[in-house]
Amino acid sequence: MRIMERLRADGGCPWDREQDLRSMRPYLVEETFEVLDEMDRVAYGGPWRSLCEELGDLLFQIVFHAQLAAEKGEFTMADVCRAISDKIESRHPHVFGQREVKGSEEVLFNWAKLKAEEKKRKTGREGSVLDGVPTAAPGLLRAERLTEKASRIGFDWPDVAGVRAKLDEELRELDEAIASGNRDELEHELGDVLFSLANLGRFLKTPPEDALRMAIRRFITRFQHIESALKAEGVPLGEATLEHMERHWQAAKKAEKALPPPASLPRAPLTSLRFSVPDVKAQKAFWDTVAPLIGWRSERGTPGEAHYGDGALRLEFAPGAGSGASAGAAPTLSLGAPSDRALKRLREALEASHPGAVQTAEPSRIRFRDPAGLLWDYTA
Repeated sequence: MRIMERLRADGGCPWDREQDLRSMRPYLVEETFEVLDEMDRVAYGGPWRSLCEELGDLLFQIVFHAQLAAEKGEFTMADVCRAISDKIESRHPHVFGQREVKGSEEVLFNWAKLKAEEKKRKTGREGSVLDGVPTAAPGLLRAERLTEKASRIGFDWPDVAGVRAKLDEELRELDEAIASGNRDELEHELGDVLFSLANLGRFLKTPPEDALRMAIRRFITRFQHIESALKAEGVPLGEATLEHMERHWQAAKKAEKALPPPASLPRAPLTSLRFSVPDVKAQKAFWDTVAPLIGWRSERGTPGEAHYGDGALRLEFAPGAGSGASAGAAPTLSLGAPSDRALKRLREALEASHPGAVQTAEPSRIRFRDPAGLLWDYTA
């Protein structure tokens, strides 16, 4: 924020000082797509560092726009952060409040209701469940998001078989339009096919926009392989037969399949710190005062304990033997395991390399002690 203020101030950068919301719009779109490019590279096993840099470029766009608003007295970057924090908290009452949910489907249903209530408070009307999907978004992405929003109130196919059957129906109607040669019918039926494909992608939990972008990436790689192979053979572009180019295309596909899949493991985030304390009641009285002042909230937990969280990390205070400062000096630290398989892999490695380190082993959790005596939970 200080860098941005200096760029826009008297004596700052002439180019930055000339910009407004309209002129900055293309850069925001460009930086967003550059982030997507780096995400695709990471998905293929590439390094994360470039993604970090592109996320920084995108963040700077948000800082820039917030600075433009601050100069006009409309809002500040702090307002932007506060607004999204308040929104996320209000739409997650099962995390930051007392509501209980049975699964992710109920979370999405509640999200739609809460969003409608927010809009009614702001505008006096609930609006449509489909509101909020940008009209300028790519078509496949927009189709997926619209069907997702409709599904939150029960307007959806019961299973993937129904969606797949609908695609067959739309393809038959497209065949009829092709036979007719009517341009309007072709556009109509091709649109229905693409919409059905987008809906199928949602059911398969494979975002169609991402799938298409990856398919385009593969097409470019394979076609460039054809160009390189023809050049190596001394065959000018445009003079190779279709059969000749198809052989090189198939060779490129074969080379792709021979590559090993990305082997990067998901990181295990630190999820909680558990302290044994001699007086939980006193600890609770202290943290009930401190937590709201530093942006933390009291959370529900095991009776007789006190729990506080910031949405990512959780502090847990439980009754423990002993007294004085040393009683809570060595907390139990919890790491989130990405899967039961990852948990099993760590347990086997510890048992082989550091016998005795594993203290307890359960189907979805192991507890181990490091050489410093710290206790760690690895939980799936």
